[in-house]
Formats: sequence, structure tokens, C-alpha cells
Amino acid sequence: MRAFIASSIGVTCAAVLVLPLAVPAGAAPDTRTVPAGSAGSVQSVDVPGSTQSLPMRTLSEPFGRSTGDPARTAAPERGLPEREVHPFSLVGVVWDDANAELHGTVQVRTRATDTGAWSDWQDLETHNAEHSADPGTAERDSGTVRGSTAPLWVGDSDAVAVRVSPEAPDPQDRTGSAVPLPAGLRLELVDPGKDPRQLPVTDTGTAVAAGAMSAAGARVQADTTADGRTAALAPSVLPALSKARSEAQGEAEAGLAPGARPYIGPRPRIITRKGWGADEKLRERKFVYTGKVKAAFIHHSATGNNYTCSQAPSVLRGIYRYHVKSSGWRDIGYNFAVDKCGNIYEGRAGGVTKAVLGAHTLGFNTNSMGIAVLGTFTKSNPPAAAVTAVAKLTAWKLGLFGANPRGKVTLVSGGSNKYKKGKKVKLNVISGHRDGFATECPGARLYKKLGSARTSSAKLQGR
Repeated sequence: MRAFIASSIGVTCAAVLVLPLAVPAGAAPDTRTVPAGSAGSVQSVDVPGSTQSLPMRTLSEPFGRSTGDPARTAAPERGLPEREVHPFSLVGVVWDDANAELHGTVQVRTRATDTGAWSDWQDLETHNAEHSADPGTAERDSGTVRGSTAPLWVGDSDAVAVRVSPEAPDPQDRTGSAVPLPAGLRLELVDPGKDPRQLPVTDTGTAVAAGAMSAAGARVQADTTADGRTAALAPSVLPALSKARSEAQGEAEAGLAPGARPYIGPRPRIITRKGWGADEKLRERKFVYTGKVKAAFIHHSATGNNYTCSQAPSVLRGIYRYHVKSSGWRDIGYNFAVDKCGNIYEGRAGGVTKAVLGAHTLGFNTNSMGIAVLGTFTKSNPPAAAVTAVAKLTAWKLGLFGANPRGKVTLVSGGSNKYKKGKKVKLNVISGHRDGFATECPGARLYKKLGSARTSSAKLQGR
């Protein structure tokens, strides 16, 4: 029996609870997401990593939250009391209807595997619908997409508790109706797995290569097999190139005469999907492309800042598995990711030089790319190395498509809570997620750095 005090932002009062630890029935390592209705049963599969999917229940003892008016009692809280589970490092919550919003707070508490210490209650970002495929696309309408919170990186953990608290009834609503929670709430516990091919990355942002790069390692993009899987000889890292070589390769790939694209920044070093250990069996085989990359939307992953740069590949594998197995997307949503040390990672598969359709900015995925800085920057400043990496990446990738990082571009909305479908919107070529959708992303502190990123990016292009 363990007692703890429930206290955190978003909870109006605290209550002392005494809850038993329980191991979910049938839980086992190496599991894919459990289908709805299976009550915690799992299916063993031979893939790196795993996902435990646990259905929530109405909590028998509310966590002390009350509206103060018996006629306006909030809807019942749902969750799970403290329980031991198989090891995991990333956690999120999903529900059945991708179009349903979760009006309330989601909080988790986890136990560290090495110390046995329980964390405080931590908030999960509930408004995650804006990170998704556009309405009307095959990915969005696949029938597999679920509503989901942003995932949270918690490190190696072996026990968890979760509570989902609905919003109190609107005092202006005379009926006193409680705000219902979405149906099918499930707790997703992701083990990113350990990949022996993973390229070691130090906390100073320097990769530790096993040997000199082969000729294959200098290719612009990872080779793929006929069915779209990463080939065995694909490089783990694409080395940085000079501006001259980057321009020459960009011109050659586009079939242009030399000098036709003078504003291409030097290609930065990029860790490929093979380098961070992406399990290519998880994603869909086919790739989907758009016409061009006219804009870059900058995000924060909202997974928290409690990771080391050597753990960044694991964080990425966790987000990837959560996007595909838990949220039902075809692949990881972002086209690229950047960690706190400035390392750059390939995101959604299809080729780093290509205009790959992502699922990062609802309404504006077409003709754009999404770059996620790993972390949460609502109240914390982004590291300078991460902002510099954003500038380097955009200078190169936008340059391949002739886009000026300090310029403006007009995109057509695919439909969002900020711009209706079909509306032509003038945006910065390097925009924050909030510019296309009413959201806090990429966090106020990172958003303030986009001006300097634009300036640096343009200088790298030679503008």
C-alpha cells in the first residue's frame, strides 16, 4: 500500500489516497497496442520496443475536485490507481474518436525503475488534434486514427498512475451539464526498445561513429528497398556538406543547370531513420509527397525536457511508436526533429530532400515541412544549439525549393480551428505552429526565437 498527495497545476484541491499496486493481467514485454475491449491483454510480437495499452475506469474515489454546488457536480474522473507494469519510458492517453476533444486535464505519476521513487503529478498536453493529417486525406480518413494527448517522456519506469479530470460545468450553463470525457480512454505506455544499430550520440551533440563513412554514407538520402523499407546499406548519418556541394547536389537532383539555384544553405549533418533505430515494419510502406516545400512549421514535441541528448534517439523511437501504434498515423508526424544539443534527425520516411507529406500542422501539411524541437518550451528557453540547428536545416531544405527564410508565402488551408478550408493565408516561410492553428505550440519561448532563426537561415543561404 502506498499513500500519496495529489497536487499539481490544474487541480483545485488535494486529497490523500491509499491505493494498491497491481500488475495488469496478462501484461508482457514486446507488445503492440492492445485492441479496445481486451481489458489489458497483450499480444507478443518480435519487434523492438513495445506498447502497453490499458483501458481506464471510473475512479471509485474522486480526487477531491468539486464545483461547490451539488447540482453542478463535474463528470466522474477516470483513470487508473498506482500499478506495476512492464518497463516503459514514454506515456500518453488516447481515445476512440479523433474528432472529439478532451476538455479537462490529464496527469500521470510514474515510478523510476532505478530508484523506486515516484514522480510528482505531471501534466500531459491534451490539445493534440492540431498535430495530425489534414481533413479529407487518406491518412486522416483511414479509420485507424484516434484522439490523443501529446506523449510525455518520463524515462525508465515500472509503475504508473493516471487521472483524467473533466472540466467543471460552465457556470453560465443553467442546465448544469457536466462536460463529458471522450469514450474509450486508454493509457499508452511505450517502451522505445534498444536498437543495436543506433548511432551513439554524446551530450555535447557529437556523434560517435564506428568508423569512417562509406561511400553509401555520403548519399543525399537513405536507400530504400522496392517496398519502401530502409535498405541494409543505408547510412546511419548524412555528413554535413559545404554550401557549394549542397548547391551542386540540389541542382543535379532537380535537373537544373549549374547556378540555377544559388540560395541553398550547406547541408547540415543529419541522423537518418536508421541512425536513430526506426523500426521500418511499423509504418505504412508507401510514401506520399506534395508539390514543393514552401514553408517550415516549427514545433515543440511537448514531451518534456527531462532527457539527455544520448537518449534523444530513444525519445524519437517512442514518439514514432506512439504516433503509429497508439494514435493510428501512417508514420511519425514530423519531417525532422532537433534535440537540445542541436542534433538533427530525419523524421517521416520518404527521403530528406523530398517534399514528404507530414502530419504536423493540421490544415497546412501540404507544401510544408514540420520540424519538432524535442522538449517543452512554454516556460523554458530553448537551447541556443537547437535554434541554430533549426536555422541550418531550414537554410538547406527550404533552399532546395527556392524558398527565402525571411520571406512570406501564401498557403491554402486544408481546414483548421484558425482558418477555414480553402482560405488563402499569408504566412512567414518559417512559421510557428500557432501561426496556422490556435495552439500554444511551439511554446512561447521557442516562438520568440523564430525571428533570429529566420535571419540566420537566410544568411546561410547567402542572402
